[in-house]
Amino acid sequence: MQIRDLPYQDPGDPDVRSGPRFLVWLGRNQLKGQLASLSWGLFHQLALAGLPLAAGLAVQAVIDRSGGRLVMAGGMILLLGVGIAVGDTMLHRTAVTNWITAAARVQQLLARRTAELGSALTRRVAAGEVVAVSTGDVEKIGWFVEALSRFLAAAFALVLICVGLVLYLPSLGVLIALFVPVLALTVLPLLPRATRRADLQREKAGKATELASDTVAGLRVLRGIGGEELFLARYRRASQEVRGAAVHSARMWSLISAVQVLLPGVLLIALVWYGAGLAHDGKIEVGQLVTVFNSAMLLLFPLRHFEEIAMAYSFSRPSAQRAVRVLSLRRDVRPPTADAGAEQPSGDLYDPVTGLLATQGLLTAVVCGDPDEAGRLAERLGGHAPADETTAGEPDGAPAGSPEDAGTEPVVVPSVLLGGVALDELPLDRARTAVLVQDKDPVLLSGTLRELLDVPASGAVRPQDALSAAHCGDVLDALAQASVAADGDPMGTRITERGRSLSGGQRQRLALARSLVTDPEVLVLDEPTSAVDSHTEARVGAGIRELRRGRTTVVFSSSPLLLDLADRVVLVHRGTVVAAGAHRELLLTDPLYRSVVTRETEEEAATAAAPTGPPHGFGPESATDELNSLRESGEIEERA
Repeated sequence: MQIRDLPYQDPGDPDVRSGPRFLVWLGRNQLKGQLASLSWGLFHQLALAGLPLAAGLAVQAVIDRSGGRLVMAGGMILLLGVGIAVGDTMLHRTAVTNWITAAARVQQLLARRTAELGSALTRRVAAGEVVAVSTGDVEKIGWFVEALSRFLAAAFALVLICVGLVLYLPSLGVLIALFVPVLALTVLPLLPRATRRADLQREKAGKATELASDTVAGLRVLRGIGGEELFLARYRRASQEVRGAAVHSARMWSLISAVQVLLPGVLLIALVWYGAGLAHDGKIEVGQLVTVFNSAMLLLFPLRHFEEIAMAYSFSRPSAQRAVRVLSLRRDVRPPTADAGAEQPSGDLYDPVTGLLATQGLLTAVVCGDPDEAGRLAERLGGHAPADETTAGEPDGAPAGSPEDAGTEPVVVPSVLLGGVALDELPLDRARTAVLVQDKDPVLLSGTLRELLDVPASGAVRPQDALSAAHCGDVLDALAQASVAADGDPMGTRITERGRSLSGGQRQRLALARSLVTDPEVLVLDEPTSAVDSHTEARVGAGIRELRRGRTTVVFSSSPLLLDLADRVVLVHRGTVVAAGAHRELLLTDPLYRSVVTRETEEEAATAAAPTGPPHGFGPESATDELNSLRESGEIEERA
């Protein structure tokens, strides 16, 4: 696999049983690249190892005044220099290729899992941890994959050099051969403590990243309540904890580095002392001493790879464990098992768990007293039950594999049906094409308005029609004023990251327009007008009704303006449909519905139980004054 061939057509199915197993799986999937890097690394190390021999021959040739042998030694040094240059270049090329391709594979796996899980991801793993995994942790994993082949090349080179020195000059070669394993293994007792400190540092860094992500996401709210200094102080404390942990970890790694400098120094001193004595006694030639000494000096270079691989593994193991935690999450409690025909399913949308029925072609409003319950139900209607639907008693949001998760088994819940076809039986892409769910807090990606609305769609709804239905006139005017184009085209105006340059209501309406452009078979909207005023809300509701006429639409809301526009209203209480009908009818006949929609207190609910009907100020007339005024002005057409 070359960098030019990225991205992978299929990054594969990772082994997510543990972090080390995931690293092994990565290495196995890059076996060809690892062998190439190992070969070039071994070639480079052996070319380096040949230099001391050539230098020793040159010194001895000078001592013996042999011009022929001096020329031969010079030629050897020239050839070895070329070999070192080629080997180092190709080693760097193949090693970096392994690093980048491994990081790209992990990023593709994370992106695929994120797209599959959707909004269920952040209910199981904190957003800050996901950011940490997809940035810093990916780099650490790539570092280990890249360093592994260089370490193996260095290990093979050490063995070959030691064997060669023993054969070349046994009197000194045996000393080096016995001392090198001590140099390589001395740091092993220090590695567990260094690994623990590195783990602690990464853990604190992940928490600091999570805190920073949450603070940035809620910056507008923090400014509104004057809480910037409070959260800034929290982040400062978290940052200082990360700094302290990093210093604590660096001390241990500096000790390991010191040991790797001290012990080779002791070896060189012993080698010079003993070898000089042998040369003085005439037992070995000066050239041989130079060869062995230079070889011992060069042994320090491959020995450095032992320290590097220890550091790489210490940092990559917890990173791989965090990546595995994300990659091991599954959205489905059972995998898709049927193709369910070639055609896209259509018909009524039915949830057998709650009993919710959204009739084909109608606008159905769903009222839930609990906003979290509404969000979970909206997610279910999109097909493929969230991964956190487990047996009763499991803590909400407990991460997979945590102690709280022990002893619980996923409950296979009935799938939502679209036209009688179970959405769980469809591939994920087909299920999402059939049913689109817009979250109550949708995200706008940075780019121009034209790019924002350039999404996979049926083509039946034009962007202009979607913007009009979402009542985005003021948004277009604002974007036109901010446009740098001469014609002031708002479609070419760039929207900042997450739409931060727009108000909450403007962001919400643009996200609604994006959903309307897709024109899915079923559109599920969770609180699509919660950030706009009542006048705009009435216009937006009428626009949704008109544009989606003949298409199935489900709106989660408790706004009387939207509920009065719906063809059918359904009340869901504690996970079950308890009432259904028209908005005004339910206001008069269902106390629970009335208490949710009008937000009345217990005393008001007791008064409303009197036969005189709903309390003054909460009846359908006061709830729809704005809607009626718009109908009288002709801005909203009276529904049949």
